Amino acid sequence: MFKATVTRLFIGSLIALAAGATVLILAIALAIGNNVFVMDGNDIAAIQGGPLATALLGVAFLGALTAAGGVIAGFIAWIGAVLNTWQLESKAWFVALVLTGIFNFGFIAMVIYVIAGPDGKAARTAQPAGLPVGA
Repeated sequence: MFKATVTRLFIGSLIALAAGATVLILAIALAIGNNVFVMDGNDIAAIQGGPLATALLGVAFLGALTAAGGVIAGFIAWIGAVLNTWQLESKAWFVALVLTGIFNFGFIAMVIYVIAGPDGKAARTAQPAGLPVGA
């Protein structure tokens, strides 16, 4: 996977995550504002039925689904970046991406990779075939 593909996928995942979270929050806020939820203090005790409740909960579900899709696409972009950096001669970027991903700092690593990371696939395809490395 080329770095340009990883970058587009990562940026698209951020857009999907932000859009989905915004729709989810707005739908739930509208549901609370229109008394769709029966509240018992800070807890939701019940849901009042009706077309408004169905519509708002459906929109909230679609927002949550979109946000989850954004998270999954971000994970796929991280995997693409890891596989891309594996092809480099120096494994520093690979190790950095793997370790930050394992310790839940993958978002920060992906932002740094998108801004300054190398493209292992392009470097691999730029080498002429049949010539040994260093010749």
